[in-house]
Amino acid sequence: MIDLWIHPGFLFFIAAAALPFVKEKWKSIYKMATPVIGFLALLIVSHGNHGVLPLLGQKEMIFGRVDKLSLVFGYVITIATFIGMVFSLHVKNDKEHMAGLIYAGSALGTVFSGDLLTLFLFWEIMAFSSAMLIFYAPWKNAEVIGMRYLYVHIFGGLILLAGIFLYVGTTGEIAFNELPKEGIASMLILAGFLLNAAVPPLSAWLPDAYPEATITGVVFMSAFTTKTAVYVLIRGFSGLELLVPLGVFMALYGVVYAVIENDIRRLLAYHIISQVGYMVAGAGMGSEMAVNGATSHAFAHILYKGLLMMGMSSVMLMTGLRKLTDLGGLYKYMPWTFMFYMVGGFAISGFPFFSGFVSKSMVISAASELHRPWVAMLLTLASAGTFLHTGLKLPYYVFFWKDWDQSKLKAVDPPKNMLWGMGLAAFACTFIGIFPGALYQALPHHSEYHPYTWGHVIGAYQILLLTAVGFFMLLKKLDPEVTISVDTDWTYRKAIKGFTWFINKPIVIYETYIVEAYKKILIEPVKKWSKIGWTIDTWVFDGLVNASGWATLLESKISEMFDMHIIDKSLNKVPVIIGGSAKRLRKIQTGAIQNYIMAMVTGVVVIAIISFIFY
Repeated sequence: MIDLWIHPGFLFFIAAAALPFVKEKWKSIYKMATPVIGFLALLIVSHGNHGVLPLLGQKEMIFGRVDKLSLVFGYVITIATFIGMVFSLHVKNDKEHMAGLIYAGSALGTVFSGDLLTLFLFWEIMAFSSAMLIFYAPWKNAEVIGMRYLYVHIFGGLILLAGIFLYVGTTGEIAFNELPKEGIASMLILAGFLLNAAVPPLSAWLPDAYPEATITGVVFMSAFTTKTAVYVLIRGFSGLELLVPLGVFMALYGVVYAVIENDIRRLLAYHIISQVGYMVAGAGMGSEMAVNGATSHAFAHILYKGLLMMGMSSVMLMTGLRKLTDLGGLYKYMPWTFMFYMVGGFAISGFPFFSGFVSKSMVISAASELHRPWVAMLLTLASAGTFLHTGLKLPYYVFFWKDWDQSKLKAVDPPKNMLWGMGLAAFACTFIGIFPGALYQALPHHSEYHPYTWGHVIGAYQILLLTAVGFFMLLKKLDPEVTISVDTDWTYRKAIKGFTWFINKPIVIYETYIVEAYKKILIEPVKKWSKIGWTIDTWVFDGLVNASGWATLLESKISEMFDMHIIDKSLNKVPVIIGGSAKRLRKIQTGAIQNYIMAMVTGVVVIAIISFIFY
């Protein structure tokens, strides 16, 4: 470890922004290299706080709180991003890849946030970027569903923000560590976390939205939002008793809804809820083994759920179909897809030597160790239900059941990059199952748990075998039907529909009346008086101003003429008169004094005569 911090989230943001400017021939390498560099950056970083920015007073925004808990989530996010990028290399829409990179980057930003404000910032970026993976889907209802998804997460974000403001206001702290287990602020923050974790009844957004994402975008969506929620629950509310029954209920709730589901990706979406239930219960139990179990199961789930989604997305891409009632017999024509899917099916079902076994069993063992037999029993029951529907029912009705009519619709395995993506995920699921120590040593607490005891292995096989026998015995009862499952999303669908009606009808009508009244009472009188004012201004004030201007112009013309013809001519004659007078005076100037005396006498006589006449 070295003291060097390269935030992988910001690395992903930069890569997303630069992607449109990369030459086409280099884009594949560029998209795969980004998560690889992010993973390597995590391998060399030292524990502690990095990227610290001072805030008001003594508070700090911490963009890089690095410890074992944040690192293990960072590792799996970068790994899942690499697999997702390989799976989506054939996609030519740069915007979809950019949304995936920003989504992954914001998930990394969330798990490395050391304070609540930084957490909220990345939390909201994650919501908006993930919604784009729905908006870019070609389905006709993608925009509507994407908006529903966005509304739900904006609502959850507002709840979270309200809790953060109250918490900071009452405690003066913004650091994100273990939060109080009581108080309105903590409960609001918890509610925001639980919504993203898809805890019922706040879970319907997940099976509503995830199946409608793009073919490749669903791989990212199945990995990040719920697992970052698990991370913040472990970080902030580990040991909260409320999480235990909620988690157990989740595990059973998802399985029950999967029983009646006909849509292949929606069925898998319900199993996301079920599997996250194990993690929530582990966080609630709070012991070191339980927290390790929740963390390891989040790691394993990101990989095997991504693999399962890749398998069913491949079926959708190559057949154009998504209902169990329309599928069957594809194992002959999509053999690689079938084999890779089954690896994910074995992993999620908890088969020994696959990743789900070494993580799920740790949560169940933690419940037994804490003397919670009802938790262990119900989680084991949920595991059997998972195998029944994800490991048996789904592959049976998609790949077997009835013959596929290849003459009507030719089905083949998807493009090679999609097979490579599935192959990488399948390898990871198998590697972790065979070598669990590689995962256990990265967990937040030291682990001495050994999954491969005779009791664990034999018990797992017994449950799986009984489940398989029950499935084939009740096979006819499990045939898929064309159904619509009503979930709690019915409430907010109706609420949104009602809100839309309220906006389009009463509000619009009210606005129409207000606008008309505004026009009649205010606008039209103002326009009328404005017209009168304009008339007065035009004919009176403008007339006076214009008359004044004309008078001034006339006066200037007269002055100019007077100056030119009177003053200038008069002034021009002065020198002539003076000159003439001078000539005459020169004649008078004879030099004889008697002439001067005569002139003076004559002048005096003239003055006397004039005075006598006028005075």
